[in-house]
Amino acid sequence: MTAGPYSALLDAVRGVRWPAAHRVAGATLGAHASTLRGNSSEFSEFRPYRQGDDPRRVDWRLLARSDRAYVRLTTDRATLRTAIIIDASASMAFPLADLAKWTRAREIAVGLAAVARAESDPVGLAIGSDPPFVLAPRARRSVLVEMIRALDGTMPRASAPLAPFVTSARAPRVVLVTDLLGDLEDMLAAAKLRIASGGEVIVVHVVSPDELDPPGGALLAVDPEHATTRRTLDGAARAEYQRAFSTWMDDTASLCRAARIRYLRAETPEPAAHVVRRVAGDAGDAGR
Repeated sequence: MTAGPYSALLDAVRGVRWPAAHRVAGATLGAHASTLRGNSSEFSEFRPYRQGDDPRRVDWRLLARSDRAYVRLTTDRATLRTAIIIDASASMAFPLADLAKWTRAREIAVGLAAVARAESDPVGLAIGSDPPFVLAPRARRSVLVEMIRALDGTMPRASAPLAPFVTSARAPRVVLVTDLLGDLEDMLAAAKLRIASGGEVIVVHVVSPDELDPPGGALLAVDPEHATTRRTLDGAARAEYQRAFSTWMDDTASLCRAARIRYLRAETPEPAAHVVRRVAGDAGDAGR
């Protein structure tokens, strides 16, 4: 199996860099600044020589000029394990006509995985499906193909919680691609614990324009995960729905940011490559 339909996306994200938000606690050579300091070739700073320092790290030229001994500190580079968690609950199949949310979510997951692998980072995938799918972070070249195969073989349905995946992810960097219409409270709690322990959590909130502004012919809104939850969309009810959904999105974004989760909204018309670039960009970007 090849990248197939994802080829254009993979071309579009080639060369994108995805720096870690913090120094990485790892010894495997990679692209990210490590918490370790050793004898790598990347100079960091000078420090006065202390008893016990390796004499080989003394800068003899600086000693000759200043008559004071300094050691050269270098910054080692390390890999960063990354876990991508994708929501495959029934609400991600909206709109049913083209599965736009699920299609865009898959593309974002594949694009992010490709960027991570280009930096030699081990990458893994968890799909909140029924039954769930988990692929632990791996550095081998075939991992992207394995992810594509799993994603293309999944159809959003039922309702699967995402919090357990956040808790069990074997990676310092966790990305959730979701519409946030599931276990938001539990997911936030799990993310807070991971962040408190030094991890990084990113949420890509996938939204369809039809959720923001339902088509004019729509007269009834039905929760795909709870079919008994229904709301008419005639007259004032439509305007009230739009206000409620907009308020919910703003409140949800605020909750994520308050939990120190990096939050980005991705509406389905936005090309996946653009979303990937926003995720991999400035770690302080708050999104839209």
